[in-house]
Amino acid sequence: MPEDRSPLPPVRLHSDAELARDALATPLLTRAVKLARWAGPGTRVGLGGELVEEQLPEAAEVLGLGESGGEGAEGTDGGGEGLAYASEAWRIAVDTGLVEVEEGDDDSAGTVSSGDNLALVTGGGPQDVLGLWLDALDVVLADATAPLLDDIEDILGEDGTIDVEALDWDPEAEAAFLDGVLGNLYLLTVTGGGAGEEAVPLPVLAASVIVPDDMGEPTDDVLEQVSQAMMRLDDQFRLLETIGLVEYRPVDEALMAEEGEEPPPQPDDEDVSRYGLVWLTPLGLYGIRARLLEGGIDAPAVGDLADKGAEVLLDGLAYFPELSARAETEQWLARRAPADAARELLTAAEGDDGGAPLRRLHCQQALTLVGPQAEPAVRAVLDNPQLGGLARVWLAEHGAADVPAPPESMIFWLAIDTIAAQLSAVGEPDELQDLVESLVGRHSGFFDAAWRVDHPATATVLEAMGRLHRDKKAAKEARKAAFKARSRAGS
Repeated sequence: MPEDRSPLPPVRLHSDAELARDALATPLLTRAVKLARWAGPGTRVGLGGELVEEQLPEAAEVLGLGESGGEGAEGTDGGGEGLAYASEAWRIAVDTGLVEVEEGDDDSAGTVSSGDNLALVTGGGPQDVLGLWLDALDVVLADATAPLLDDIEDILGEDGTIDVEALDWDPEAEAAFLDGVLGNLYLLTVTGGGAGEEAVPLPVLAASVIVPDDMGEPTDDVLEQVSQAMMRLDDQFRLLETIGLVEYRPVDEALMAEEGEEPPPQPDDEDVSRYGLVWLTPLGLYGIRARLLEGGIDAPAVGDLADKGAEVLLDGLAYFPELSARAETEQWLARRAPADAARELLTAAEGDDGGAPLRRLHCQQALTLVGPQAEPAVRAVLDNPQLGGLARVWLAEHGAADVPAPPESMIFWLAIDTIAAQLSAVGEPDELQDLVESLVGRHSGFFDAAWRVDHPATATVLEAMGRLHRDKKAAKEARKAAFKARSRAGS
């Protein structure tokens, strides 16, 4: 098998154009763009570039969140909540370059003008828009990890400024925790096929970063940490939903612990949805992957191998879930003539290295997508000792005529190669156990012939068969055959 195993399965991303449209439709970026178009030289801002308090009601009106606008899209009451949304959107506009604020001196506020990036909203390409969205995402993630100021008077210093030490807040730890949660959400999503169609329960996500892998039954202290993390994540996911990173079904408010009470108990399977459900959106998959890549983590995407050679494709598919493997292969085939693709795949499938059996398995699967046009290339390798068995199977499955019977040595070589490929792909699950028993049952004297097979993985496969076969006599025969194969290889 290849030495450099990818730590993450590939993600299936939407096109840049689709993602850019999603980005512009997110509530927070939509509001930021509206305020950037509304702003001008008469817009009054404070020394830090924030909208002055007197400007907020007008900004909220522009967003449809003011008092005369009634309830807005977010269900605001047109009061303080609407002003908060306006202030937040303004900060996004400034931090993403949609608005340019020129700082004033110590006695005067800054002046406002359109930022260079505002033109990208309508005149830029999809990557320009996605760049704006990623900048906005950074701002929102920083907000999500900011301390909760429930009682600000307790943390104000004598000079009226916030006493950071009194916050009991570690910004690096908070950011690392949220990054870990989002990383696990990404992994759960791409492992399930990468489409983000299945929700992840909030307790599962919180536990994934708190409960140690080697812990059997979580302690009460650990369970309390999970409950507290759930409450924090509930607030954070509500915020991250406004930038389109996730879809979120919040924790049922009836389950929230009252002040001074114990945190809510851990949910059972029947009511897990009441404790919050979260999905990464297609845009969220794009955003988290971008952050992973920026952090130096290998986070492949379907399509990365489309312009690579067949050997790179077949080796790379070793780490793809089934649906992603098919999508990657289809993209690879779309760039090549069918007959040329078949020849290239078969050439790449040869070899005696550890990854060769799995390459041959993926080659056979890829050839099924090529269709009848692969037949000439397949027939050309009928006499190849490594590919002849694969070729006969493919021709038989496609109803081809005049398929020569394989010699017995090729039958057993193909059996060893097939099990070696499955061992590389999935280890030793129940399905492989059934395959092993089926092969042994179809061929009398299987192990007496198998140990003589000239295949690099013969001994390894026979040892695995000895572990997998449920019949004690057959398992013993497999172990004996493995010993003979190792002795033969060493002689």
